[in-house]
Amino acid sequence: MNYYISRHVHGEFGAVMEKLNTLLREEGFAVKTEIDVTATLRDKLGVDYKKYHILGACNPGYAYEALQAEDKIGVLLPCNVILIEQEPGLIEVAAMDAAAMMTGMGNPVLAGVAARVNQHLQKVVEAV
Repeated sequence: MNYYISRHVHGEFGAVMEKLNTLLREEGFAVKTEIDVTATLRDKLGVDYKKYHILGACNPGYAYEALQAEDKIGVLLPCNVILIEQEPGLIEVAAMDAAAMMTGMGNPVLAGVAARVNQHLQKVVEAV
């Protein structure tokens, strides 16, 4: 079972990230955190790594619904979406598969929330 959904797109890294942010907003998500993994690895470890960003996307309505069903669900929030420049001009966009993350929890409310979140994330990934 995959724990993510992904797609490869051609383009410039910054432009793909801008489009991704727009698509996430259109689907009701706000990017609450952004981690430039490349810069962090360079600054903290002195290593070079391909362009890699993690966006922490949150849909407040779904987050609230999930928290009402299970208050420890915050360990899986926000929904992470990543951009990886696999080679110059080829960007992989991947998002967590919320349904896969919730499978073992045995909470039908969370399963329903995860299914709806996945619909939005799948739409974003396909549209990027």
